[in-house]
Amino acid sequence: MSVAAAEVDVLIVGGGPVGLTARALLERWGVRVSLVEKHGELSPFPRSRLVNVRSMEIYRGLGLAGEITAGAFAPEYGRIRFRDTLHDRDFATAAMVGINAPIPESPVTGVVSSQDRLEPTLLAAADADMRFGAELVDLAEEADGVVAVLADRRSGEETRVRARYVLAADGANSTVRQRLGIGTTGPGALAAVTTVVFDADLDGWCADQPAGVYFTAHGSFLPLYPEGGWAWLGPTPEDAEHADWPGLVSQALGPGPGPGPGAGAGAGAGVGSGVRADVSRVQHWVMNAFVAERFRHGRILLAGDAAHAIPIAGGLGMNIGIADVHNLCWKLAGVLQGWAGPGLLDTYETERRPVAHRTLRQAVANSKLMFEAQSLRHEQLRTGEAAPVRVELPWSDRYFAQLGLVLGVAYRSDAVLTDGGTPPESSDTGTEYVPTAEPGHRMPHLWLTPTRSTLDAFGEWFTLLTPDPAAWEQQATAPGALRIERLPDEHADLCGLGPQGALLVRPDGHIGARWRDRAPSGTALHRALTAIGGSPPTRR
Repeated sequence: MSVAAAEVDVLIVGGGPVGLTARALLERWGVRVSLVEKHGELSPFPRSRLVNVRSMEIYRGLGLAGEITAGAFAPEYGRIRFRDTLHDRDFATAAMVGINAPIPESPVTGVVSSQDRLEPTLLAAADADMRFGAELVDLAEEADGVVAVLADRRSGEETRVRARYVLAADGANSTVRQRLGIGTTGPGALAAVTTVVFDADLDGWCADQPAGVYFTAHGSFLPLYPEGGWAWLGPTPEDAEHADWPGLVSQALGPGPGPGPGAGAGAGAGVGSGVRADVSRVQHWVMNAFVAERFRHGRILLAGDAAHAIPIAGGLGMNIGIADVHNLCWKLAGVLQGWAGPGLLDTYETERRPVAHRTLRQAVANSKLMFEAQSLRHEQLRTGEAAPVRVELPWSDRYFAQLGLVLGVAYRSDAVLTDGGTPPESSDTGTEYVPTAEPGHRMPHLWLTPTRSTLDAFGEWFTLLTPDPAAWEQQATAPGALRIERLPDEHADLCGLGPQGALLVRPDGHIGARWRDRAPSGTALHRALTAIGGSPPTRR
């Protein structure tokens, strides 16, 4: 049975963090949006565990950072520890800079928090239509939109939705990407992995040395929530269907420091550590590594894992997807509301696909370096050498910070107007971030007041930052799309501005244009907005 088509501006396919974030962003800009998710509820699995500093900046703009932080681990958990077994001392450790403590480059701190704790907060952040248990089974592009056919997974009833645009955030095995015939580049499937969610009394093993991840020779152990719960990640065994998961977890824990409150025989007790592992969920999954060959097919756009699957080392995957939709949603709003031309959407792929490739390289490098550290330790054990107090890490203390990759992203596209300065570049290593106000870069965090950052000035429309607002007010020809903010004089030099200079900052916080001193003409601002948006901005 088929019913009449509903109509929306944007149909989002996929109800993970990327799709939910896009729903909240588009609703803020007044876009009619509907989100469909094939599963009957939000995912109960922890999945992604890290909300990095850039994502937290985005969530600060949505008013969600405080709530996300309140449900997350304390900053001291922003660390990776390498051990032979969970109860052993560290032979190596690495801090997640931007997670383990505040940094001067941002008004927020990233957090260690499981995806199943983040998603309910994102779901509640918007009132836009959300439909669970609805699977996309067909879609067809028309001249002025896309028609999607959805099937209710319980009743089988089909419905049609007509959308101006479709945003596909439906994961690494994206139905939308496959239906469009968009290929991928990259290593592909790296490993078959199993996540086992369990409860056990492990506080005595690690309470004095907290971490977000304990990387051992027998898999990784992750504390899930501040109030308790654990996950073990290890290679999927050949006979996974008949595996003794409590026993495997106990064996992976290794010999314990002695009988603990959870030790003993009975259901769920293992033979390795003597610690009872009460297994609640098991999920098998494939660690993929690829980037889609295209991020756009007409009126259909890919984001998150549908556009790029990133290995988990370094916690980059979910966060790059959040940055995708932060880049895309203001552009969709501009096109739909008439103050930007359709060509603006071309800059989404131009800007984000290079970031995806850099991020993939970084995540693969992270994985290799993590296993290199473990291999060094394995070699010491094999040769019978006495273990040193530390195994020298093959990276610097800041390696897993990746601030250059996270905060130093620079765009080069038709939505960025250069001013003759250094062309925008992003560090391939991703380890260092040097704040800059060059066009294309994220606007540096600077305090406008003791509690208000420059980043708090952006989000809904374009923002002009200038030490002399009066000199620019007569150029504000599109008051509905532009806000002028005074930049304190002490920040002008850092931004490369003279007394009457200005920065035009896009809604995603990236600098679209810069005038080092006064504008060359009375129409410079209007022309810049027109060039970035692809059509003259109009009053709303």
